[in-house]
Amino acid sequence: MKISTTTVFAALAGAVLAAGPAAAQTGDYPNRPIKIVVVVPAGGGVDTVTRVVAERMRQHLGQPVIIENRGGQSGNLGAEVVYAAEPDGYTLMASQPAPLTVNRLLYKKINYDPTQLEPVAVMTSIPNTLTVRPNFPANTVQEFLAHVKANPGKLNYASQGNGTTSHLTAEMFQQATGTKLVHVPFRGTAPAINDLVAGHVDLMFTEIASAIELHKAGKAKILAVTAEQRAPAMPDIPTMIEAGILNFNSNTWNAISAPPKTPAPIVAKLNEAVNAALSNPEVRAHLQGLSLQPVGGSPKDMADLMKSDTRRWADVIKAANVTIE
Repeated sequence: MKISTTTVFAALAGAVLAAGPAAAQTGDYPNRPIKIVVVVPAGGGVDTVTRVVAERMRQHLGQPVIIENRGGQSGNLGAEVVYAAEPDGYTLMASQPAPLTVNRLLYKKINYDPTQLEPVAVMTSIPNTLTVRPNFPANTVQEFLAHVKANPGKLNYASQGNGTTSHLTAEMFQQATGTKLVHVPFRGTAPAINDLVAGHVDLMFTEIASAIELHKAGKAKILAVTAEQRAPAMPDIPTMIEAGILNFNSNTWNAISAPPKTPAPIVAKLNEAVNAALSNPEVRAHLQGLSLQPVGGSPKDMADLMKSDTRRWADVIKAANVTIE
């Protein structure tokens, strides 16, 4: 039986196409540089963490790991880039929770589906804090709550912007305590903190890393941490739960994700690299020095965290009717 040249070429082409994904799922990956799209500008918390972890990932994977910053729209712009990338493990996303959890609840339209992104691993977690201006007439949560209730609608709080964790945490506080505060959104942490220190705003729910040195220097006062347990960096500061506001938990985390349909073996290899980085004593010491808690774990652990965070903030967003154009 004769076999035509066309048939042979077609068979060879089919074999090559079929072998492509299979090869990617074996020991062939990675064989070229990996790019991590960080969804915030350079110098931000996510960026700092990613650069620390990426260096150790490079050593573990044997390939360069390049950082590319794509800030904007609470992480949406960077997420769009990764969402549309080839699912080959060579383009990843490093982000705060927003583009993975609440952005689809806040924005009327986003050009990606966060539920389709592949979780790789959570890098770090950090508690938020209730931080007030240095001359605020309260030194405990109980005193703070009494003052707020005595002055409804008169005290203002800073946030990193509409829909950010600092904004939603303040909304959650008002819902939990029946209080009324005035929102003053800023474009990022630095300008918000500057106005808090200057006394132009009364309070802010902000990451402990942004407030701890100000607290130590007497330029602001941390009254509580908003995690389930006290922060190792400030063991004398109580949690909001200890202060009597039950189930009040607000922290932020930084994680790595991959494009939709990235093969499971590639995700597993990336997860292994992240966990190896986070288990390194020098990396752990570096991160803990920044008041960041190394996390790690499996892709399923990250997926579960995304789901629980989305549920928690969805209730807050709906009750406060928070939307972003």
